[in-house]
Amino acid sequence: MEALSERKQRILECVISGYISTAEPVGSRTVARTKGIGLSSATIRNEMADLEEMGYLLQPHTSAGRIPSEKGYRYYVDYLMEAADVSEEDRRMISEALKVEKMREVEQVILSAARVLSAITNQTTLIMGPQFQRSAFRQMRILPLDHKRGLVVLITDTGFIKNKVIDLPQSLSPAELHQVVNYLNQKLYGLPIDQVTTSLINELKRDLFRRLEILEQAFLLLEESLKEEEHVRVYLNGTTNILNQPEFKNVEKIRRLFALFEQEEALFQILEDSTDSEEVVVRIGSENTHEDIQECTLITACYKINRKTLGTMGVLGPTRMDYDRVIPLVRCLVDHLNRILSN
Repeated sequence: MEALSERKQRILECVISGYISTAEPVGSRTVARTKGIGLSSATIRNEMADLEEMGYLLQPHTSAGRIPSEKGYRYYVDYLMEAADVSEEDRRMISEALKVEKMREVEQVILSAARVLSAITNQTTLIMGPQFQRSAFRQMRILPLDHKRGLVVLITDTGFIKNKVIDLPQSLSPAELHQVVNYLNQKLYGLPIDQVTTSLINELKRDLFRRLEILEQAFLLLEESLKEEEHVRVYLNGTTNILNQPEFKNVEKIRRLFALFEQEEALFQILEDSTDSEEVVVRIGSENTHEDIQECTLITACYKINRKTLGTMGVLGPTRMDYDRVIPLVRCLVDHLNRILSN
């Protein structure tokens, strides 16, 4: 992207800021009245014509002012935008919504995060739920229910808990049961779930062949967990917020978007494209690979447990988004969410 003179940068910033706040094309007179611009309307018109020719501005009608293009928004986000400070009120809302004592499950925290992000941005939010297959083995426990039955509990590093009631062999003493569980925890701790293969399970069985009766049932839980077809979860909030944007008065646009909102697999893939990034990702218009959101901006960030990516959250809205406010809010919420999940 070519460098712009300081004057062109100031004019581009004025046009984008004006259009974001009014949703109306911005003319040279409006720019000239901007505090500190210090340029005549004629000079501004020439510069705006240059910016249009360079692809940073568009003129929707011959007699109208200009509006930003995707290229203009990209330049603004990358070089001109000054991120606003997150207000104390917004910080308070985030903190209140994610109070740990209210929630015991990761899913509850994610749902609350989606709700508060939608409320403070007035946009549509979507958050990818944590995926079991991406978590790592943390611990297995076998808890005796009575002298004949026990509860096998599988715990992952991301908070997933799977359990199964099993029959306890009479020949296995509590001490031996404890040895089996300790052995499994030592061998499997920290191993990604998708690496707990059948061949590894068979190897572990051979190591503990004398206790196969209890192991067969404990390993059954592991094998069943691996074979389960994982249900993709994407939590949406504020879907009707997009109806308040003038860009989405077109019935066909809205129909396509709301049809997309019902396709959890498609939404998951949209968020999946950002899971490897360490920073807030801003995709503007055609930078989005899914055609139904190519007239939108999607701002995403990954949330983590102990530095391990658990999922992605996003804010979806028009390209005329209040970038300097929404980007810091996404970053603030992710930081808060990471602290809560890691603790």
